[in-house]
Amino acid sequence: MTHATTAAGDARGDAVPGPTSDRDGIIRVLLVEDDDGDALLVREHLSDAGLVVDLVWVRSLDEALERLDVDCVLLDLGLPDAMGIGALERLLHAGAPAVVVLTGLSGTDAGLQAVATGAQDYLVKGEVDGESLGRSVRYAVQRRRLEETDRALYRSLVRAAETARLERALLPTPAVRDQGLEVSVGYRAGREGLLGGDFYDVVERPDGTVLALVGDVCGHGPDEAALGATLRTAWRTLVLAGTPADEILGLVERVLAFERARPEVFTTACMLVVAPDRHSADLYQAGHPVPFLLGPPSTLLPTQRRGRALGIPVDGTWEPERLELGSSWRVLLYTDGLLEATVHGGPARVGKAGLLAVVDDALTAERTRAAGGAPVEGAPEGVVDHVLHLVRELHGGDLVDDAAAVLLGWGA
Repeated sequence: MTHATTAAGDARGDAVPGPTSDRDGIIRVLLVEDDDGDALLVREHLSDAGLVVDLVWVRSLDEALERLDVDCVLLDLGLPDAMGIGALERLLHAGAPAVVVLTGLSGTDAGLQAVATGAQDYLVKGEVDGESLGRSVRYAVQRRRLEETDRALYRSLVRAAETARLERALLPTPAVRDQGLEVSVGYRAGREGLLGGDFYDVVERPDGTVLALVGDVCGHGPDEAALGATLRTAWRTLVLAGTPADEILGLVERVLAFERARPEVFTTACMLVVAPDRHSADLYQAGHPVPFLLGPPSTLLPTQRRGRALGIPVDGTWEPERLELGSSWRVLLYTDGLLEATVHGGPARVGKAGLLAVVDDALTAERTRAAGGAPVEGAPEGVVDHVLHLVRELHGGDLVDDAAAVLLGWGA
């Protein structure tokens, strides 16, 4: 009983399709051989080896280059249109899978050179039999798959390293010296698990003023993530350089205009400038969701002076909204990934009302924990992390969009 299914070409090398009833486990082999007798021997050896093979036979390298959707190539080095290692190099350059070289030379030099060039194995025609050919094909296919797995792992490690570098740019450590000021930040990547265009930062100036920022570059992908990192870095640079607060967003917009990949890309942002005495703050809105003044009950901060998003070619600047916060307060800035989350997978969105309710639930859990009560099972500590956790639970899994949040508090 034979286990090899073959497809032999005619004089032009056209393949005759083999059986297609059950292709699971079949090794697809391309034989590149111009000698009819040698091709017949290869088919017999594969049958003797007990391999389930779909064999396509072509007589020239040019024909082989058009049929590389296979698992393994058996390549003769003496072809009408290519001779020696040059034939192998052309095949590999075209993206060939595992290649086993068939050589008529009994010396080892040609075979070793073939392996050094990239072949998985080499066999001497006069010495090959079914067992050795079958073993060589199986091993070549497996080695090739292992090489592809190694390359995929390497690419994964490179991506992980790039993501780590991007995280350091997008997810900075707040630069705040005031131990009395509560600062908490959080970030959740969207469903792809990669950081996107959301960004945040918190910096304290030498005079005690604290500036906090959250922003969101429109769109998703590496370009948006890179732009978000650039804008965040530009913002921190301007803050550290002592740039007046009312000039910062305009300068960040200039950076956006130079760095964005397309002219339609814009960014929303919200900046809070907390006075050194911590009793008041200026709020700058650039087309961004309104921050919350935490309660309970939590409420929206006043928004009489909302400005346009950065990068939108319309008139308008960014005027501060003066907030008299008093001696005890907490403010939450966030991006719209929290608002856009769905509720239990349905069409409804969390929205502002839903997010306010989530925030109050997190605050209640915080008070319960502080009073020595039993914490909510599975809930993280900290209001920001708890809010992100609850929104994810409402959504029923990883959020579609990225979500960033910054909480500042004083005397609470």
